[in-house]
Amino acid sequence: MTTRPPERPPVEPLDTFYRDAGRPLPSVRIVADADMPEPQRRLLAHNTDMTRTLEAFHGDTIHLEVKSCEMRGDALWREVVLTLDRTGSPVEFGAIRIWVDRFPEACREEIRACRRPLGSILNASGMRYTSRPTAFLALDPDPFMMEALALHSRGTLYGRQNALRDEHGRVLAEIVEILPQSLPRDPAAKTHPES
Repeated sequence: MTTRPPERPPVEPLDTFYRDAGRPLPSVRIVADADMPEPQRRLLAHNTDMTRTLEAFHGDTIHLEVKSCEMRGDALWREVVLTLDRTGSPVEFGAIRIWVDRFPEACREEIRACRRPLGSILNASGMRYTSRPTAFLALDPDPFMMEALALHSRGTLYGRQNALRDEHGRVLAEIVEILPQSLPRDPAAKTHPES
């Protein structure tokens, strides 16, 4: 899977959260998917939503811990950590802008409630959508990100910028998804994420 590198690191909407909080954005670099280590490459370089991918990899369901959440016009902005239900271990730090008005009415209230990952809501609704990474990222975590992902030492983190689109091609959500360095697996979990 290849993506065309943009002119500057694509970290929107993450950079907006950092700017609004007065935090300097960590150093971010564009990388090719082939340059990411495993299992990060397998967990990021695909066209499936991250909720389903991480649940398959870890063999556990995922819940949402909200760091910040705000409606701005028609878009819901939220900064979150996805954690495993069984252990509470963080498996993703993310920033997302969701165009709430582009979802069926039945999904809108649940999205605004900020209690479930967007992937879980979409998959339960049966709504047709696509997930397409626009760039793969390597970054050096700052203290905020290290705390969110329960990291005890610094090291390169890998992530992606992703866009979810409806069946008409309209953007439903723009997301920056960042994985922790260490991804312990449940031995009973599937070997490969579903595609």
